[in-house]
Amino acid sequence: MDIGFVGLGAMGRPMAALLGQSGHSVHGYDASPAVRDRAAGLQGVKLSETPAAAAAKAEVLFTCLPNNAVVRDVYLGPQGLAPALKPGSISVDCSTVGPSVTEEIAAALKPRQVHHMDASMLGSVPQAETGEIGFVVGGDPGAYDCIGPLLDILGRFRVHAGPPGAANRIKLIHQTLVAINAAAVAEAVGLCLATGTDLDCFYGVVKDGGGMAQSRYFERRVPRMRAGDFSPLFMLDFMAKDAGLARDLARDSGFPTPILDRALEIFRACQAEGWGAEDFSAVAHHYEALLGRGFADADS
Repeated sequence: MDIGFVGLGAMGRPMAALLGQSGHSVHGYDASPAVRDRAAGLQGVKLSETPAAAAAKAEVLFTCLPNNAVVRDVYLGPQGLAPALKPGSISVDCSTVGPSVTEEIAAALKPRQVHHMDASMLGSVPQAETGEIGFVVGGDPGAYDCIGPLLDILGRFRVHAGPPGAANRIKLIHQTLVAINAAAVAEAVGLCLATGTDLDCFYGVVKDGGGMAQSRYFERRVPRMRAGDFSPLFMLDFMAKDAGLARDLARDSGFPTPILDRALEIFRACQAEGWGAEDFSAVAHHYEALLGRGFADADS
């Protein structure tokens, strides 16, 4: 199959690589010369000069882009790829964007007989590299069946959520839990250290004790916090963006989200301190500042 792939960054490059390794012809593009250089030589991936060129031959086009404005411009802007998509093709946007953006693009592509899908991703760089992403997909059910074998190359889980935009709604609500949990975990670790509580014992109780405080995030990120390792698996900037979109969704519906609002304030304060390019577990720095020492200093 001829596949287009626009957006070859931290998530997109390993995804395009997996599709190319599976025997598909991938036509890739990224706006960054440095990113294009890193993608050069991937098996089965040929680099294109423009997004439209990557889309022109595609039976299925994937996009993996950073935000609402970029997604809208790549599809519908003056140099957008929409006119290049073939009738009967399918576009699959894996970006996390507002549902209204997906709905706008789907409506614009429908007269061209192109099915536009939102395929929101659950997971980060390690899952992209190993083909273990979870996909929540919105769009035409028949198109979902067509792209299913490709999603199975890229991921371990997929579900059809409804019409275009439905997947992004689920992803944004999902991210409210992730953002709140990240802040709550950092607060709990900070409280342990502030009160002289045995952090090793606390970690074991939460992880293995069978209580309701356990989460995958807690299990995986607390050891990294204690090691002072905030190298990005999913950047704090991206989590702040997702949490902001989730709050926009809530406000559009008239539903109050006081806990999310506070978590978003903390994430944005961390951005203001210059921690946005670190992993989103760097929300811990907010509590380290309150504590007066780093979490990694607890063992010294």
